[in-house]
Amino acid sequence: MPIARAVTKVLIKGAGEHASGTAHRLWRAGFAVAMTEIAHPTAVRRSVAFCSAVYEGEVVVEGVRAVGYGEDLEPVCNQSSLDEALAGAGFIPVVVDLTGTLRERWRPDVIVDGRIAKRNLDCRLDDAPLVIGLGPGLEAGQDVHVAIETQRGHDLGRIISSGFASPNTGTPGVIAGVSHQRVLRAPAAGILEARRDIGDSLEAGEIVATVALHPVRAETSGVLRGLSHPGLEVRPGQKIGDIDPRGDRAACWTLSDKTRTISGSVLEAILAAGFLPCAGVRTGSSPT
Repeated sequence: MPIARAVTKVLIKGAGEHASGTAHRLWRAGFAVAMTEIAHPTAVRRSVAFCSAVYEGEVVVEGVRAVGYGEDLEPVCNQSSLDEALAGAGFIPVVVDLTGTLRERWRPDVIVDGRIAKRNLDCRLDDAPLVIGLGPGLEAGQDVHVAIETQRGHDLGRIISSGFASPNTGTPGVIAGVSHQRVLRAPAAGILEARRDIGDSLEAGEIVATVALHPVRAETSGVLRGLSHPGLEVRPGQKIGDIDPRGDRAACWTLSDKTRTISGSVLEAILAAGFLPCAGVRTGSSPT
């Protein structure tokens, strides 16, 4: 007869690509997971980001379902109440929360700052028994208990217990020999209007989107792997899209190798700290 134990509660700040990959792994491993977001998420790889639930009401990423909740803590679509969701309604709640309301209400055992803001926005060691930060700008031992390296290369996924992850280089990682050219950026301030969809094949020079009537052109050929939500208000130079020069359309809807590495390190850090999932391991909450 297994011994009953309370499930470990993990609150993840941010619901972009890497935060979502982390939530996905922890959810499937049997942890209770909730996420927070801003009112208008800016994620580029939104086809694999749970933040899309804030816009769409609910999304499914590789078999795991998430449901969005507004600043009033009410569901964006007709779904379970937040209290029911936090009690285990079979999906990950993604809550628009700018003031830490969810943390005070839920009292998580673990907090993961997955926003990769490259600086400390609001992390403190006493926010939870275990606080984990993804990427640069968060000092392990000072801002968070553990930091996770997010820079591509030999140290990707390294668990850091003292000091910082590698500083931000400002240079996109190289994929199939392409770096800067695969990233789409806003040419001006204004509203993003999409001309192409995630998963579309592109040729260099094609117009992918417009911002305040200014065209955003592909600088390399490939597949449009990510594009921020149409209607988003953006600033000049903001990253708004991502082209995969390898041309694998199926990869637009699956978690990346980088995301899987980062999420595995978060899981390891949580287990190493003595936090355990529930006895029954989930295999997914919804068909892919």
